[in-house]
Amino acid sequence: MRFRVKTTQWLVVLLVFVGFTLGLLLRRVEFFQEKTTSKPETAISSEYSDFQPQLKTVRSNPETVSSQDSKSQPQIKTATPSPKANISTQALKSQPQDKTNQNSQPEVKTTPNPNTAISTQASKSQPQDKTNQKGKSQKTPSGSVKTTAAFRAYKPRYEIAWANPTNFGERFTTDVYGRPVNNQPIIVLHETDAPASSAVNFFKNPNEDENIQASYHTMIKLDGTVVYLVPPEKRAFGAANSVFDGPLGSETVKTNPLLPASVNNFAYHVGLETPPSGIGNNQQTHSGYTEAQYESLAWLIAQSNVPDQRITTHKLVDRSGQKIDPRSFDFNKFLKILHSFRGVVSIN
Repeated sequence: MRFRVKTTQWLVVLLVFVGFTLGLLLRRVEFFQEKTTSKPETAISSEYSDFQPQLKTVRSNPETVSSQDSKSQPQIKTATPSPKANISTQALKSQPQDKTNQNSQPEVKTTPNPNTAISTQASKSQPQDKTNQKGKSQKTPSGSVKTTAAFRAYKPRYEIAWANPTNFGERFTTDVYGRPVNNQPIIVLHETDAPASSAVNFFKNPNEDENIQASYHTMIKLDGTVVYLVPPEKRAFGAANSVFDGPLGSETVKTNPLLPASVNNFAYHVGLETPPSGIGNNQQTHSGYTEAQYESLAWLIAQSNVPDQRITTHKLVDRSGQKIDPRSFDFNKFLKILHSFRGVVSIN
């Protein structure tokens, strides 16, 4: 009898131990899955997926975007949102303000292997021949992007610091008039006019006022760190009243009846951290950007097949007459590094 009781006790202890061990293993698997989905190399999307390591699955990370914040966008949306494509219409009507909350600094990580991080295919949801606002044909650059050994050797650090959902929105397939829009992507370069930490904090704060909602898709810090802020398939609010004048004519899309037309619906916005000499003043020039910023910017854009002719600046697309960024940007220097990373991509 005693033998049976002892055997039963040992069996209970054994079962409890096995159950505890399985619980630990399951938690470890869940933790591993959580860590992998929070890395950029496991995420991106369609038309704009070339710009940065895939960020699509990262959007569901509960640490980055809360379900409460993501329930609704505070915009008037009479245009039709695209379920697969990307960007948004809200305009950046003010530069990110200098806010000093340092508690939300994102974790610094090393750059993932670029060979596994980037997709160069165009969106399946948009045709190869596209028309802009003037009805001219827009052709997608053909072929995959061929990066170089120099690109593969360069490995900048990166951070993930998602903007609040009020500061970005959906890309649209039709404008406010119901007309289809299918512009090819452009890249718009900005500067923060504030320390990187202040810009991140500004984008992370909820803004219900459409006149101050603002964001970039990505920011490049002075040390070359790449900060991912808005998933590429979403519409960052980077340029308010704006038009892109390119080889195919003038392009802009009106997606909010209360705001001017802008390039946001087909733009990928990249902000460069302003050097100390340029913060808090409206001078036309400053000391310029660091070598690391130029290299990281070129590394980022080399992953896309956006032609050189469709890389522009906030100053050039702005129609308010108030934007001058990015000041002191050396386009020739940037293009030289870009071409060393991917070669020349032109419109056919």
